[in-house]
Amino acid sequence: MSVTPHSFFENVVAQDPARDGAAQDPAHDGAAQDPAHDGAAQDPAHGAQREVPAPDTCTHLTGADHVASLRNALRSLEDQLPALDRWGRLLADVLCGPYRGRLLAAGNGGSAAQAQHLTAELVGRYRADRPPFSAICLTAETSSLTAIANDYPADELFARQVEAHGRAGDVLVLLSTSGRSPNAVAAARRARDCGITTLAITGPAPNPLAAAADEAVCIDSPWTATVQECHLAALHLVCAAFDAAVLADPPRVPTGPSFEAAK
Repeated sequence: MSVTPHSFFENVVAQDPARDGAAQDPAHDGAAQDPAHDGAAQDPAHGAQREVPAPDTCTHLTGADHVASLRNALRSLEDQLPALDRWGRLLADVLCGPYRGRLLAAGNGGSAAQAQHLTAELVGRYRADRPPFSAICLTAETSSLTAIANDYPADELFARQVEAHGRAGDVLVLLSTSGRSPNAVAAARRARDCGITTLAITGPAPNPLAAAADEAVCIDSPWTATVQECHLAALHLVCAAFDAAVLADPPRVPTGPSFEAAK
């Protein structure tokens, strides 16, 4: 059913508990929660759990609702920590292996920025200093992007670059808050044809990208911003697992000039 979007005033200003001396949020002052008001379940770890409006009934979240949405979504991410840890070890195997494999990454919009964030963590560093590794963000090279977009169907935007830069045994990370971006799905399918392992980070499952990838971590939230915020946490967890595997004692890579210079 189609719902008429509310105004910003109706969704945010009028809901502000501090406005006109309204009552404090029970989650912050320990007051009893009225189950009839929002039907929210109790969360032993955080006290009262706030029910978050769905996007089809609300166009703007209050600050408290945004934080509650993120807290709820992080629970679905927490359930997938073993997969993220495994991905970090897989990247270490590929990038530190005898053929010094490569990571490719891509996404659209905010996911493009996060794909570039991931490759920067590998070419630069995450926390601990270590040698650089080969990682290419497929959204960062504007000449190739515009040439492909001009001469080929839109679905080829990433797929053609995967075929150009990837080699069998490499890893492709694709980010999509919906999991339905046609160019990301096409890239996953092309990667499979090229013998490249595809890891997808998406919104709620099931979705076409998760189905096309070798493995997927799916964030269970209807809010795009919330999914994207969890994606950044997921990328950092992969980087942490990668560093732990690479720098384990004894380290899997030699220290080079740039490593020594950073000390």
